Amino acid sequence: MTETKVKKTSRKNTSQPEVPVWDRVLLARAQERPTSLDYIQRLCTQFVEVHGDRSYRDDPSIVGGFAVFEGKSVAVVGHQKGKSFKDRMTRNFGMSHPEGYRKALRIMRLAERFSMPILTFVDTPGAYPGIEAEERGQVEAVARNIMEMFEIRVPILVFIVGEGGSGGALAIGVGDRVYMLENAVYSVISPEACAAILWENAGRAPEAAERLRMTASDLLNLGIIDGILPEAAGGIQKDAMPTLSAMKALITEQLEQLQALSVEELLSSRQKKFDAMVAYREDNMVHFPGGQEATS
Repeated sequence: MTETKVKKTSRKNTSQPEVPVWDRVLLARAQERPTSLDYIQRLCTQFVEVHGDRSYRDDPSIVGGFAVFEGKSVAVVGHQKGKSFKDRMTRNFGMSHPEGYRKALRIMRLAERFSMPILTFVDTPGAYPGIEAEERGQVEAVARNIMEMFEIRVPILVFIVGEGGSGGALAIGVGDRVYMLENAVYSVISPEACAAILWENAGRAPEAAERLRMTASDLLNLGIIDGILPEAAGGIQKDAMPTLSAMKALITEQLEQLQALSVEELLSSRQKKFDAMVAYREDNMVHFPGGQEATS
């Protein structure tokens, strides 16, 4: 088995052939792709799942709890899309309600209390947009998670393993290090929704995907993520072991570095990391036909 290494440099400096963006979107959405529970169970031992937000109910579209990673206690949180159609229906295809995000925050605050680092696995089309979710405070729940994750006083490692959709992804996506799998995607909007808004034609989603700069290599070039975990040809579902081995080594390395920092250094660095992402750059402009523009 060949060693899989995390890419921390721009793809502009590599000779790896490019895969069409829409192909990556389809790979990111593939039903056979490992779920958050797969990552948790294959990277950690002694996983104890936490249920419920202590306010309304348990949301099965987000899973989390406490586990042991390489002999150390950690907290784990992730979106869970499910595998079979029935399971996906139960888990709402990974589209979380506010109680899911409140459960995630409950786990992260417990991790902070007991000085446990946090691992999150992002894989969602976005937060659930239904009326009942809005009635229970969807926007507030997402915003609160983003705000409070900047204040969590333990290291946070984020892995975007499939789809990273808008605020639904960011609600568990604020971390000291953010990594993407090679065929994952991460964007403020889905290609279908973008195409429907810009051109009133969701069928132009592949074109929108090209322009959204939503792939791992795009986001590494833009400084949004810290590295890329390569996948087997045809996606991680074809052979997960090299990617999992690289992920385990990366977690070990980064936790060692982050746990050596003081709390003040950790929080300051996390804030500066995300502040730098929103600094205006002319070369970050995305140009669409007809004069529309958007910043990446």
